[in-house]
Amino acid sequence: MIDSHCHLEQSDYEQDRDVVIQRCRQQLRAIITSCADPRDFDVSMQLVRRYGGFVFATASVHPGYVKEFSEGEVNEYIKRIKSNRDSLVAIGETGLDYDWVKEVEWREKQRELFVQLISLAELLQLPLVIHSRGAAEEVGEVLEEYGVERVQMHMFTTRSLLKQVIDNGWLISVNTLLLVSKGVRKIVRDCPIEQLMLETDAPWLGIGKDGKIKPKDEVRNEPTAVMLVARKVAEIKKMDIQEVDEQTTENAKRFFELNI
Repeated sequence: MIDSHCHLEQSDYEQDRDVVIQRCRQQLRAIITSCADPRDFDVSMQLVRRYGGFVFATASVHPGYVKEFSEGEVNEYIKRIKSNRDSLVAIGETGLDYDWVKEVEWREKQRELFVQLISLAELLQLPLVIHSRGAAEEVGEVLEEYGVERVQMHMFTTRSLLKQVIDNGWLISVNTLLLVSKGVRKIVRDCPIEQLMLETDAPWLGIGKDGKIKPKDEVRNEPTAVMLVARKVAEIKKMDIQEVDEQTTENAKRFFELNI
C-alpha cells in the first residue's frame, strides 16, 4: 500500500518523524511526501536521502502561498528543484486555490505560477500533483490548454468533473474525507480502480474517536491511515481489499515511476 500524498516535512512531525516513518515501513510499500513550501525543501531532500526507496518527494509552491514569495524567490526555488531533479518523482502540489485567495490580482498570480510549474514539469519530464480547492473547473481548463497528460488530482472532491478526469486519463487520489463525505464516496464508486490512488494528506485530516475529521492540533494524521481509506474503497466498490491494495499500489508505482 502506498500513501500517494502526505506532508512528512511538516513541523507536526519534528519530534518523532523517524519513529513515524519506521512505523510506516512496517505497513506500507512507500510514501510520497509533498513539499509545497520552499522553506521545507531541505527537510524533504534529507528524508529522501535517509529513506531512499521508501520515502519519495514531490516539490512545488502551494497556490495558497502565492503572496508569500517574490518572483525572485520562486525562481531560485525552481533552480533548486532542477538541480535535485533525480530526487523528485513529481512537481506539486500546484494549481489554484480560490478558497484561500480571493483577490482577482492574486488569483491571476496563482495562474501564472501554475503555468510556470506546468512548464517546469514538462522540462523535467515529471508528472503533476494538482491542488484545486474552489477552482477545479479552472484547473481542468488550464491542464487541457497546456496538454498535460500525467496528472494526479490530489484530494479530488469535484464529482461534476470526474468524466473530464477519466477521459483525459488523469488519476485521482482520495483520503480520509472518504469516511465522512457522501460526495467523495460517489466519486470512488464511479472512478475506474485503474485511475485511483490512495492518500492521507497527513498531518491533516486525522480521524477522531467519534469518526469525524479533526484539526491536526487535535488529531495528527499519519500515512498509515491510508489503510482506512483502502478498506472504505473496497467496501464501496465491492472489491477484496487485497485487490484494492494491489491495483492502487500499481497505479502509484506507474504514475510516479517508483523503482520499488
